[in-house]
Amino acid sequence: QRLLLLGSLWLLAASLASSIFQRPAGIPAPHHLQYLLEPLHATVHTQRGATATLPCVLRSLPRNYRVKWSKVEPANYRENIIIITNGLYHKNYGPLSPRVRLRHSHHYDASLTITDVALEDEGRYRCQLVNGLEDESISLTLHLEGVVFPYQPSNGRYKFNYHEAKRACEQQDSRLATYQQLYKAWTEGLDWCNAGWILEGTVHYPIINSREPCGGRLLLPGVRSYGPRDKQKDRFDAFCFTSALQGQVYFIRGHLNFKEAGQACRNHGAAIATVGQLYSAWKFSQLDRCDGGWLADGSVRYPITTPRKRCGGLPDPGVRSFGFPSKELRTYGTYCFEGQ
Repeated sequence: QRLLLLGSLWLLAASLASSIFQRPAGIPAPHHLQYLLEPLHATVHTQRGATATLPCVLRSLPRNYRVKWSKVEPANYRENIIIITNGLYHKNYGPLSPRVRLRHSHHYDASLTITDVALEDEGRYRCQLVNGLEDESISLTLHLEGVVFPYQPSNGRYKFNYHEAKRACEQQDSRLATYQQLYKAWTEGLDWCNAGWILEGTVHYPIINSREPCGGRLLLPGVRSYGPRDKQKDRFDAFCFTSALQGQVYFIRGHLNFKEAGQACRNHGAAIATVGQLYSAWKFSQLDRCDGGWLADGSVRYPITTPRKRCGGLPDPGVRSFGFPSKELRTYGTYCFEGQ
């Protein structure tokens, strides 16, 4: 009986201790790191063309260790190795190889520096200490400041399979947006009724103002989802993402058909601008013109940062579109891009 009593008291004490020290709901268990320092900020913000450093610092140096940097690709969730170091020597891997190096400002520093940041560099990175049974890692996100825009070709909506959507964005100096980029664009006001591919291979459309043609008035605003689709057979529009330009977009006034518009830009040592370049100039350089101009894909658009009645009449800033007029019969000015 004494043993049973002692056992009951022990269970009661354990229960009380558990209730007293139980972690509140929603607060994750601490991530114990023996060798790596937890980064002060898990997200590093940058722009295209800049130099960005992802911090990874050791508090002490174990014997015979290695540090491995890798990137998680959102389209297939695979980890691609970028660089491996043992503190003395290192080796670069993959397409990022020419643009990455270890900062190595001191012998505890294994931070990764990326030069001339590209659109495809955005995403989640992992710094892993490989040390036998004591492996540990930290995750960081490289976030590019940019703009998401919907895109469809001249022959109408819902013409792209996934691979065609991916190429179309790349031709417009952009890339397929990630879900996080599309969601952020929705929170900033992107309202579009046509569904489009994103980088993960899923299909969505962002709605601010619920309405009948876009799922009905009863559905709440949000990023509507069609989920994963067949990348070969299913056809939708695309949501593209672009960031800051290394150059400038400017307008040439005139009554030009499409061919003459391209030549006018070349006469100035420039090229006719892409849709992505125009969106970037609107977003980052506050380009504001009430004049429709040709772009490289044969569309005619104009950027508005200060809405006014005589410039489309819409209340919000944006890039307005005249669609794809006849390249031979219709005349407009042109938007040119000159790189640095």
